[in-house]
Amino acid sequence: MKITVCIGSSCHIKGSRQVVEGLRTKIAENNLSDKIELGGTFCMGKCQMGVCVAIGDEVFSVTPETVDSFFAEEIMRRI
Repeated sequence: MKITVCIGSSCHIKGSRQVVEGLRTKIAENNLSDKIELGGTFCMGKCQMGVCVAIGDEVFSVTPETVDSFFAEEIMRRI
């Protein structure tokens, strides 16, 4: 599974670094490094959404505070 986090200016200001770190931690805690590829990209063109995180073609708005619930609800159910 490929997960892409926007690291463009708007998302960076809204906490993309913390979102990336949170996802890295959850991937490691769940021993999913072999199943999940985490990457970054510049602007996804949806700046109003906040920190944009894409799983395939689907884009989600994630904040540093919602990383855990996003991981549980959107990532774990797809594994």
